[in-house]
Amino acid sequence: MRQEWEPEDLIEVWTLLEEDQERLRNKSGANRLGFALLLKFFEVEARFPEDAGEIPVPAVSYVAQQVRVAAEEWAAYDWSGRAVKRHRMEIRGAFGFRECTEEDQAQLAEWLAVELCGVELSRDRLAEAVVARCRKDRLEPPAPGQIARLVGSAVSTFEERFCAATVGRLSAATRSRLDDLIAEDAGADADSAGGGSTFFTELKTDPGALGLDSLLAEVNKLQRVRGLQLPPEPAGPFSAVLDPREPLRPIRAGHEFLPRPRCRRGGHGARSPHRARYSGW
Repeated sequence: MRQEWEPEDLIEVWTLLEEDQERLRNKSGANRLGFALLLKFFEVEARFPEDAGEIPVPAVSYVAQQVRVAAEEWAAYDWSGRAVKRHRMEIRGAFGFRECTEEDQAQLAEWLAVELCGVELSRDRLAEAVVARCRKDRLEPPAPGQIARLVGSAVSTFEERFCAATVGRLSAATRSRLDDLIAEDAGADADSAGGGSTFFTELKTDPGALGLDSLLAEVNKLQRVRGLQLPPEPAGPFSAVLDPREPLRPIRAGHEFLPRPRCRRGGHGARSPHRARYSGW
């Protein structure tokens, strides 16, 4: 969350509504201020802050004035006690959200592996996709460390399936030629005792300066690769992702990220995580 807020933005986003005030009636001191700040933060971010420092200082002062509690009380709010657990439960209920279970996390990892890992290589963007999906499904997102592990699991799953699918598209003859090539390279490594280079290493090297020798070397590479008789698109539906001529898209169509919404009241007493205008990141 951004830390700098103009007065008009504070009033729009951090003002406690009548129903917010109702929820504060049985709370006092640090608990009263802490609950109000968590409530408004969740309304903006659809998640809880990681620590007290994530709440903007201007917001602390503005909300403290509204609840008539000294802003210094925010430092006394207990982040590990029973009160904060009750507060989080009450706030999730107010917005129609629930905690993200292990089953939810497994489903999110599978969704990433199937839908996004093939078109998005950035793990940061994949983590953003998890948070966006949680917001859409009204789930409190996992902690950042859990999200990172979830993304790592999804990437590993995708890579395993990708490799299995690619090998499955190769004929028995092509696989045999690849095995022979690997054995040939292994023998070359043993003979050279670390010197020289293998064919796979040569394939990845830059052609170097344009000249007859470099041209003939590249022609030789091409002939050896063609001799493997690979299928036209060995990676199948993922060939476009691996094709250097095809720019990577940040996200597949239909999964674009929405700006973070500030939640508003919805039907049946629950607030909705969508509004006409968004408050920015």
